[in-house]
Amino acid sequence: MKKNSKLILVLIFSFSHSFIFAQKISIWENHVKLNSWAHKIPVEQSTEIANIGFTGKHANYTNADTWYPSWASDGNLYSPWTDGKINNELCRSYPGEKAHTGQAKIEGSDPLNLKITSLGTTKGSALPYEGRYPAGSLVYNGIWYYGTYCLLDAPSLSMNWPILGPFVGFRISNDYGKTWNTPKVSPSNNLFNEKTDLTAKPVKIGVPHFVDFGKNMEHSPDGYAYLTCHSARIDNNKPRPGNLSWVSGDLIYLIRVKPSPKTINDKSQYEFFAGKDENGKEIWSKELHDLEPIFEWNNNAGNVSMTYNAPLKKFLMCITDGWPTVKSMDSYILKSDNITGPWKIVSYLRDFGPQAYFLNIPSKFISDDGKTAWLCYSANFAYSKNGLGNPTGSNYSMSLHEIKFLDKKELSSIKK
Repeated sequence: MKKNSKLILVLIFSFSHSFIFAQKISIWENHVKLNSWAHKIPVEQSTEIANIGFTGKHANYTNADTWYPSWASDGNLYSPWTDGKINNELCRSYPGEKAHTGQAKIEGSDPLNLKITSLGTTKGSALPYEGRYPAGSLVYNGIWYYGTYCLLDAPSLSMNWPILGPFVGFRISNDYGKTWNTPKVSPSNNLFNEKTDLTAKPVKIGVPHFVDFGKNMEHSPDGYAYLTCHSARIDNNKPRPGNLSWVSGDLIYLIRVKPSPKTINDKSQYEFFAGKDENGKEIWSKELHDLEPIFEWNNNAGNVSMTYNAPLKKFLMCITDGWPTVKSMDSYILKSDNITGPWKIVSYLRDFGPQAYFLNIPSKFISDDGKTAWLCYSANFAYSKNGLGNPTGSNYSMSLHEIKFLDKKELSSIKK
């Protein structure tokens, strides 16, 4: 790794084979400098998971982005993809009426040796918006729910899709993506009845993603599918130009639904996290306007995903603040014992990628002890730096990187 990281040599013992592996663990240097940012970060430092370390193992698949794998009951992962190619098949989620979104099957249990198969692309007009991109994707009980959201450009801002439009809703497949049922929802008649333009209030359900509860949602505590999404403050006195984009904002919200073909596109079936009462009990409302954030950091939040690490019994939330959308991006990982928080920061990854986005931690690749996982993201769409990214291997692709979760004692011994 380059100047933004610090390489630490860690010895990993393997008594079963009676020899020692030497493995380099890479600590992101900007996490070490976190103390200089402490007055800005609105949460405490985690000590249970005090940092992440990169082993250097990585793999890249395809020449496309927007990868959010869902672990289905058949053992495979299924994911959206767009704005690129799988082999010779092209998918673009713009312009307007010509927008398409792609779907793919991911086979294998070794992140270094996966088979990616395109399952085709599906047309879905973005009009009256300009882009229509993949969002929440879940395969549950053999049914694939595939969501999309809309975007608007604003040439005067010199940014990439700086205006976040509404979440449209879900198309549904009963055969793992071979065929699709066209929903009644559309950009103008969207699931949550939101709209946007240069003057409208910011949407609340921005780029939602399903919380990853493991294979076929096996670790959902109550049968609900939960979705994280990002938004922006209406009363922000100093908003950034284009603050609420596909990868930037202020607020993280949480919603939930019991997934079925009948409920998934029915707003009345959703519940919205509305804060906690005086005893700390969660409040869930049927009204969108009651939404309260599970996390807030003004001018420093954005695209979000969440995974439940079952062995560690921790929720891990990845957030990217990618403003102004065409330069380097900052990401950070938070952890909590509860899906609604409170949250503590694990690692702040400044200039990660240096332009990494759509971070998520696929539950299928979490080790049995919960200490090892793989970070999935895409990177550098505006930099054309494939092969030159930081960490090494940060490409415009489905980019997978092995990470270790380090407790305070392990981190302290490494720093010595």
